[in-house]
Amino acid sequence: MPPYTAVGGTERGASSGLSAVILNRGGRYPRRTLFQELEKVGFDYIISMEGPQERYDVEELSGRFPQVRFILLKENVSLGEQINLAASELSSSLFFVLWNDLRILHSGGASRMVERLQLGQEELYKNVGQKSAYRRLCSIPLIQNSHFENLPTISAPALFKGTVKTLMFTPEREGQSSLYPFDGVGIYDRIRFIDIGGFDTSLSSTHWQLMDFGFRAYLWGEQISATQLIRLSYDGEPPPEDSTTDESYRRFYLKNLAPIFQGDHASLPLRRFFSYSWRVGGDLFTIWEEFLKARRWIKDYQYRFRSDARAITELWESVGEPTDIEYLRGKDLGMENREKQTTPEASIPAAAAPTAITLASKTLPLSVTGQEGHEV
Repeated sequence: MPPYTAVGGTERGASSGLSAVILNRGGRYPRRTLFQELEKVGFDYIISMEGPQERYDVEELSGRFPQVRFILLKENVSLGEQINLAASELSSSLFFVLWNDLRILHSGGASRMVERLQLGQEELYKNVGQKSAYRRLCSIPLIQNSHFENLPTISAPALFKGTVKTLMFTPEREGQSSLYPFDGVGIYDRIRFIDIGGFDTSLSSTHWQLMDFGFRAYLWGEQISATQLIRLSYDGEPPPEDSTTDESYRRFYLKNLAPIFQGDHASLPLRRFFSYSWRVGGDLFTIWEEFLKARRWIKDYQYRFRSDARAITELWESVGEPTDIEYLRGKDLGMENREKQTTPEASIPAAAAPTAITLASKTLPLSVTGQEGHEV
C-alpha cells in the first residue's frame, strides 16, 4: 500500500450497504456542495482520495461531514491503486467509485441502488454457496457529457490482425455487458473485487489496468454490466484514454492473452516464449525472467480461469454484449478439449532495450479479507 494518512470518517451516515469513493482529478470544484449532494443520496461512508498536494480545507470539511474519510496520499498513485486502497478502508458490501467532476443526476438513493443489485430469493436458491448476495462484480452507470449526451462507455474486446483492440459503444439496454468500467466508474461488489485481487498496480497505464481488470474478471467467470437506472454527468469532458502499447501492455499480454485454457485450467506453455522473445527483442535473460514470473502467476491461479481470451472476444458478437454469459461461468467448460482453441499471438511492441516487467505481488490487507488476499 502507498503511504497515506486517514482523517475523519468517524460516523456512519446510513445503513444501505453502499459507500462512495471520490477520486480527485484536480480543478477547483465546490467540495462542500459535492459532499452535501452525496450525503443526500444516503451513502454509508464517503472516501475522498486526496493527492499529495496540500489541502487546507480537510480539517474544516471533516468536522462538517463526519461520515467523510479523507485519504491523504503522500505520493501520486495510479487509479487502480487508489481504488484498491479505498476498498481496504471500507467495510460496506458495495462501493461506488466516482470522480469529483461527476454529478449524480438520477439514482433513487443508495438504498434503492442496493436493492436493484441484490439477488432475489429464487436466484439465491439457484446460487447456493455463492459468496455474495449481489448480481455482479461491477455495475456501470449511464454517463453523459456536459451537454447531456450519452457517452460511449461500453467497452468490447476485438482481435484485429493478432492485436487486441477496444471498441467503445453507447449503452443501448439494461444489463448490457462491458469489458471494463469506463474511467473506473461503477458500483463494485467488494467481496468479489477482493476475491479477484483488485487492480494490478504494477501496471502504470490506466488503460491497461482497466483492460487487465476486465479480462481477468471475465476469464475468471465474473461479469461487468451497465445499468440505465443510474445516470451521471461530467461537468466538463471526460479524459481521453491512452492505449499506447508500452510495458504495461506486455504484462497484460502475458497474464491475459498468452495463457491457453484446457479442460478445467489455464497454462502458459513454454513454447509461447519463442514468439514472445522474438517480438520483444532485447536482453534474452530479462525477457526469460519476466516470462517465468508470469508463468508462475498463472500456475498459482490456473483453476480460477474459466475460459481463454479468444473465447472472451468471441462472446461479443453484437454491440458490446456477450451472447452467453453462462458460458463464462463454467457451465459449458470442461466438456470440450479447448487445446486447439488457443489465443492468437497478440502484437507486442518491439523495443530496442526493453526493461523487465516487475511482476510484483499485490495483496489487499488481511483486515479487508479476513484471510489471505489474492495476488495480482
